[in-house]
Amino acid sequence: MKKTGNFFIFMAGIYIHIPFCKRKCIYCDFYSVAAKPGVVESYVEALCREMDLRCGELQGETVRTVYIGGGTPSLLPTGQLQRIIGELDNSFDLSSVEEFTIEVNPDDVSAVVIGEYRRSGINRVSMGVQSFVDSELEFLNRRHNAEQALRAYETITDCGIDNVSIDLIYGIPGQTMPTWRQSLDMAMRLRPKHLSCYNLSYEEGTRLSRMLDNDEIREVDDAICVKMYESMVETLADNGYEHYEISNFALPGCYSRHNSNYWNKTAYLGIGASAHSYIHGIRCYNPDNIKSYISLIGDGKTATVAEEECIGEKYDEEIMLRLRTSSGIDVSLIRFEYGEPYYSHFITVAERFIKIGLMERTGEIYRLSRRGVMLADMVIRELMYVEG
Repeated sequence: MKKTGNFFIFMAGIYIHIPFCKRKCIYCDFYSVAAKPGVVESYVEALCREMDLRCGELQGETVRTVYIGGGTPSLLPTGQLQRIIGELDNSFDLSSVEEFTIEVNPDDVSAVVIGEYRRSGINRVSMGVQSFVDSELEFLNRRHNAEQALRAYETITDCGIDNVSIDLIYGIPGQTMPTWRQSLDMAMRLRPKHLSCYNLSYEEGTRLSRMLDNDEIREVDDAICVKMYESMVETLADNGYEHYEISNFALPGCYSRHNSNYWNKTAYLGIGASAHSYIHGIRCYNPDNIKSYISLIGDGKTATVAEEECIGEKYDEEIMLRLRTSSGIDVSLIRFEYGEPYYSHFITVAERFIKIGLMERTGEIYRLSRRGVMLADMVIRELMYVEG
């Protein structure tokens, strides 16, 4: 992988989805199920068979990143994880992998487990902390408390994996500026190489969304969320973190290479139930049903369904992905890839946002301003192209 500063020439990535959870966080809309006896073994068997079935799809692309996500991958017995990684190594050339990430819950972390991860080739851990305030963790239905998160972080780094990312959430009902500051200050005490910080969203079908609909909770006021965001950006900048994507911050040289594959439209192969892939301009996905997934793979079939995108959908996706990053979007790419109507539409709308301070331009590169990041959904929606 070639590197200049923090800019990488990305190659291919592999994502493996582990859909098991002990209990569901109230805000989560990712596909997950309970780890019932026998199901884990059958699922791991299906994962290994899918790797074998699809090992040729990357068509010679060099695999640079591997990411095991969920769900809760840290629920897997280490023997099952080793089997997955063994089959991964058999099916793909992993000799050029530079970043190998696994997601963990703090209460699953132990020196034994982290030692096994490290021996298996994992060199990066993404830990779902979400808050360092116990009352907020209880509200979110997390399994750990703040003290467990601190101990887990220390265990991971003491065991030799120093590339750690932690997740934090702001805008939690009941959260205040002082409690948000408490979480930020604790994160700065730990000084992980990477942080993902999300404004709590109310996704349809989640328990959190139902609680809002039933008037059991109130959303945090938008003005307070803006203050939380501004406090976060200032604190992280003061501590040397670079704001390289809407929700992501990293110390220099520590951007998430795998996640950057998604935003830069680099090829990646998704393995497992509900996993998505993007290979040479074609998007496809696996069913978000573990029984259907296991059955299809068991019959020797790939479970993937291709998504047919028209040029307008591809343009909209380009806008959505590239404007998430601090690199922004080069309008010459819009003109070359999508033609004059899309280029003209983008320029017209973007210049309007520049005048009101929501976007910035350097030559042909357009990006969201700091204020525009908080209104990213609205800005991106307006930049999307409507036929006719």
